[in-house]
Amino acid sequence: MAVTFSALNPFMRFLSEKAEYLFYLGIIVYWFTRIHKNRQMVITTLSSACVGFGVGSILSHFFYRDRPFVHHTVNQLIEHAPNASFPSDHSIGAFVIATGIWLFRKKDGVIWLVLAGLISFSRIWNGVHYPFDVITGAFIGVISAFMVYQMVHRWSVAHKCLNAGINLYEKIEKNIWKSYKKASKLKN
Repeated sequence: MAVTFSALNPFMRFLSEKAEYLFYLGIIVYWFTRIHKNRQMVITTLSSACVGFGVGSILSHFFYRDRPFVHHTVNQLIEHAPNASFPSDHSIGAFVIATGIWLFRKKDGVIWLVLAGLISFSRIWNGVHYPFDVITGAFIGVISAFMVYQMVHRWSVAHKCLNAGINLYEKIEKNIWKSYKKASKLKN
C-alpha cells in the first residue's frame, strides 16, 4: 500500500513516529484541567497502561515473531530495530489510553479511538507490523482499560484509594497555588 498510495506516506510516517506524543500531551492536559473526574480518568488510564504493557511484554516472550521487514520484502518507511513484532506496543498504548478516555468522556474518547486506529494501521502501512500484531495490541489495550476501570469502580476499596490520593494531591496543589499567588502579590 505504501507504494500504491505513496501520497499518504508522510502522513503514515507521522502517525507511526510522532502521533503517540498527542496521547502523552492529552493525558497531561486532562490532568491539569483540575477537574476531579479527569484526574480519575488519568490515573485509571495510566494504571491500565501498566497492565496492558505488562501483558504485551509477557506475550512477546512466549510468542516471539520477527517483524515483517526481517523475512519479507516490504517498503519499510520508518527505521525500526528487528525485535519482536507481536503484539504491537504502539497499538496497546494508543488503545489503552483512547479506551480509558472513552470510558470517562464518550465524545472525546471517540476522537482518541479514531486516532488509535490510525496509528495502529500506520504500523502495518510502514512495514513494521503484521495486521494480527496491531489487532492483538488493540485488543489488549481495550481489555486492560475495561478491566482496570471496572475494578476501580466496582471495588470500593480501590475507588476510595483513588479518590483519597487525588484529594490529597488536590489539597497540596491548592496550597501551592495559594503560596504562589501570595508571593506574586508581594512582588507587585
